[in-house]
Amino acid sequence: MTYDRLVCANCAAPVSEGRCPVCRANRERLQQENFLAGLNPVALIALVAALIAAVALLAHQTA
Repeated sequence: MTYDRLVCANCAAPVSEGRCPVCRANRERLQQENFLAGLNPVALIALVAALIAAVALLAHQTA
C-alpha cells in the first residue's frame, strides 16, 4: 500500500503531506518498508531475469 492515499487519524490530513509527527513517522516507516514493493512488476521481472543471467554466466565460465 502506498501512503499517498492514506489519511492520518491524528490530524485528518493526507499522510504524504506529513503535517503532524504521527504522519511524518508513518511516512518514514512506509518508505523504508516498501522498497521492493514500490517497484513496478516489469522492473522486478527484469531484475530477476538479470540475476538469473548473471548466475548462468558465472556457472558457464567456471565449468
